[in-house]
Amino acid sequence: MAQRTHLPRVRRRHRRTPAVVLCLLAAQLALGASSVSVEVKGVDEELKANVLSYLSFERYKKGGAELTADTVERLHDRVEREVAAALRPFGYYEPQVNSTVAQKEDGSWHVVVEVQPGRPVIVDHIDVRVEGPGQDDPLFQRILRHLPLKHGERLNHKDYEDIKTDLQRTAATYGYLDARLVRNELLVDPPNYSADIALELQTGERYHFGKTTITQSVVRESLVRRYLRYQEGEPFDLTQVLRTQFALDDAQYFSNLEVLPGDPDREQHTVPVSIHADASRRHRYSIGGGYATDTGVRGTLGFEDHRINDRGHTLSVELQAAQVTQYSLQSRYTIPIGDPAVESFSLRGTIERRDWGDVTTDTVAIGPALTAVTDRWQHVWAVNAVRTSTESIFPPVNTTDSLLVPELDLALVPKNYLGEALFERPLYIEIKGSHTTLGANSNWAQMHVQAERVFRLARHWHLLLRGEVGTTFASQFSQVPTVYRYFAGGDNSVRGFGYNDLSPTVQTDSCAIPTNANGSCPPSSNPALLNNYTYIKVGGKDVITGTFEVVRDLPKNLGIASFFDYGNAFDGFPTRLAYSVGIGLRVRLPVLTLGIDIAQPLYEPCQAPYTQYNCAPNSPRLHINFSPKL
Repeated sequence: MAQRTHLPRVRRRHRRTPAVVLCLLAAQLALGASSVSVEVKGVDEELKANVLSYLSFERYKKGGAELTADTVERLHDRVEREVAAALRPFGYYEPQVNSTVAQKEDGSWHVVVEVQPGRPVIVDHIDVRVEGPGQDDPLFQRILRHLPLKHGERLNHKDYEDIKTDLQRTAATYGYLDARLVRNELLVDPPNYSADIALELQTGERYHFGKTTITQSVVRESLVRRYLRYQEGEPFDLTQVLRTQFALDDAQYFSNLEVLPGDPDREQHTVPVSIHADASRRHRYSIGGGYATDTGVRGTLGFEDHRINDRGHTLSVELQAAQVTQYSLQSRYTIPIGDPAVESFSLRGTIERRDWGDVTTDTVAIGPALTAVTDRWQHVWAVNAVRTSTESIFPPVNTTDSLLVPELDLALVPKNYLGEALFERPLYIEIKGSHTTLGANSNWAQMHVQAERVFRLARHWHLLLRGEVGTTFASQFSQVPTVYRYFAGGDNSVRGFGYNDLSPTVQTDSCAIPTNANGSCPPSSNPALLNNYTYIKVGGKDVITGTFEVVRDLPKNLGIASFFDYGNAFDGFPTRLAYSVGIGLRVRLPVLTLGIDIAQPLYEPCQAPYTQYNCAPNSPRLHINFSPKL
C-alpha cells in the first residue's frame, strides 16, 4: 500500500501536579496496588472503546499485575502517544490529550484521560474501480454502489480496509481466482485535513466447476451426486461447496466428511472438487425426559436406522409418554427422491392416546407423505387412514370413527433451506378434510394457520409476536372426530389457563351421581352440574390465539419477559376471547430456552352452565416449559 502521512507533533497538555509527584515518590517503597481504574472523557463510546484498548493502563488492569509507583509513571508517559495511535484510524490526527493520575486512600490508582479529538481528516477524493471480465458482475457492482466511505466524510481506516477485504473476498469466493489489486492507495495529508483513496481490482477470468471426485462406500454414488448444490461447468461458487457440505452432513449417512475444492487449472479455468467420507454409526438410540405444565412429567425413547440400504432409506421410531398427554408411538420410513436434501417419500404411522378437554382419544393413523420444497415453501402432501375412538370420562360414552384424511402442510422456510430442523415457524398452514365417501360421518374441511416472528427492538430487547387462526367447515360438526377439533389454553397457547381448558361444552343428560331411592337424580352443589346435567369440554370448530411478549436480556444467559395472551376455541364467529397477562424468566441453555411464567387471567368467557363459578377469572397460574425461542 502506498501511504503518505505528514504527522505533526501531537498537541497536548501532559502534566503532573506537585501533589501527584509527591504521592508517587512516597509510594516508591510501598507495595504496588493491584487495581487501577481508567476514565476517558471527551469522546464518544466508539472512540473511548478504542482508546481503552490501546492504553497500557487498561491492559495492566485486565492482567491483574501489581502496579508500583515506577510502573505507574512509566505507563503514564505512554498515554499521549497511545491515545494518538487510537484516534488515528478514525481520522483524528491532531488530538489534544490531558491526563492525570492519582493514588486513592486504599492504594489503588485512578487515571483520568481528557481528550479533544480535534479537526478530523476528510475524504477529498475516492476512486474505487473493478476492471476486467467481471467488472459488470452484480456481485462487484453491489460493493461499488454501497461504499462505506464517500467524498466529504470523515476518514475511517477500518472502512477503507473493509472495501479492500470485500473486493478480495468476493473475488475469491465467486471464482475470480486470478483477481488482484493493481492499485491500493490511501494518501493522507494531515496539515490540510484531507485524504485521497484509490483502489482498482483486476478480476481476471472467472473459473468454473470442474470434475467432482467422490470417495465413499456408504451409499450409491448417484445418491451423493444428487446432494451436490452445483453442476460441473457452472461458475465456481465457494458458498455452493459449503452448502453441499451442509446437505451431506444433514443426511447423517457420513462421518469425517470433507468437501474440498482442489487446485485450480489455470489453463482451463476450472476448479475440481473432491468429496471424502466415512460411514457414520448406522443405529442411534436416544432417551430423554422433562417436565412441562401442559404434559406433566414426560419421557422419550427413540431409535433411528440411518442406512437400511445403499439407496439411503431410513427408519425412525419414537415413543413418548407423559403424565397428562398419555402416550404416543410414531414411526417413519423415508425414501429420498429428487433432490434428497429437501424431497422425500415416507410412510408414517402413529399410535396415540391423548386427553382433550374432558374427553380422551385413542388414535391409530397410517399413510404416505410426499415432501418437497419450492422456492421458500416446503409442502407436504399426505393421506392418512385414521381410526380414532373418543371416550368421555363422565358420563361414559365411546364412539369410533374410521376415515381417510387427505392433508396439505405448507411451511415458510429460510432461503437456501437444506432440510435441517427448524426451531421457529414464521408461517405454517395446515389444510385437511374428509368426506362421507372416505368413511367420515360428516363432510368437513379445515384450515389452520400459525405465524411467529421475533423482532429486535433495541440492544437487549426483543419482541415476540405469535398468532393462530383455525376454522372448520362441516355439514354436521357434531360428527367430526375430537382429534380434528380445536382447543386453547396452556403453555404455548393462552397462558393463565390449563392445557386445552378453553373449549365449547356440550350438555349430557345423565345423572352425575347415584340416584335417589325413587330413581330420581338428587340436586347437586357441583358447579359443573346444573339441573342434573353434565357439561363437558369437547373442542370447537374455530380457534384464535395470540401472544405479545417483550423480552429483556440479562447477564449469564438469563432474560425476563412480560406478555399478553389472548384467544379461545369456539363454535362460530363472533365470539368472546379470554385474556391474560404475566411475567416470566428465561434461562437460555445450549440448544433450548427454559421458560418459567406466571400468568394472571384478566377475562374468561362464560361457558355453560352459566354460573358464577365459571365466569370469574381464575387465580394466577404457573407455566414451565422448554422451547427453542428467544
